[in-house]
Amino acid sequence: MTFKSSIGVLGGTFDPIHFAHLRLAEEVAETFALNTIRLLPSANPPHRKTPSASAKDRLKMVELALDSAHKTLTPDDRELTRVGKSYMVDTLKDIRAENPNASISLILGTDAFIELPTWHEWQRLFLLANVIVASRPRLPLSQLSGNLEKSLTFEYEKRKCHDRNLLHSSTNGLIFTYEFTSLEVSGTALRKRIQSNQSLKYLLPDNVINYIQTHNLYKENTSESKPK
Repeated sequence: MTFKSSIGVLGGTFDPIHFAHLRLAEEVAETFALNTIRLLPSANPPHRKTPSASAKDRLKMVELALDSAHKTLTPDDRELTRVGKSYMVDTLKDIRAENPNASISLILGTDAFIELPTWHEWQRLFLLANVIVASRPRLPLSQLSGNLEKSLTFEYEKRKCHDRNLLHSSTNGLIFTYEFTSLEVSGTALRKRIQSNQSLKYLLPDNVINYIQTHNLYKENTSESKPK
């Protein structure tokens, strides 16, 4: 059975959103023939440093970045309107409740995937969605297995799938890998460039650059400490 709706979920602080985020979403949507990929800014990420820009500003930058994108890529503000920590398991529960029969796929970089056992109710993620693991420059897919904890190794070996067509006949529970075009762009590096008055051209969309400059974002050397 092939499901009519296939949804990708790409979360992050998007602080700010940049071309590596957009390119990942574009490639995964194309490679796995997804109907849509939802980009979800995290309001209160439990495993990331406190975002420098406000939730409102980060959502606006995502909306601007996707303004001229194909309709496949869409912003989703549900984590910004929800009270408390931005747990992905809660986000996927919401999306699953809205789309009970859809094939839903959580998109993670290899660096995030190896940290999965530290996530809240991480094993429930496989009951709610498939997982697409994309290579990162500092952790290629060839090194993935050797960096997994025992509990995650068990899930990975049990669920990994090489036939991408099966994503459209499975609502959840499979793990796929994807060799992503390497783009060495990070929010941390971009914020440092802004504080040093260096050019952002060709690193993120022009309308996002204009928004950052108009609202004087990231000029202050704000705290990068983790939330208490």
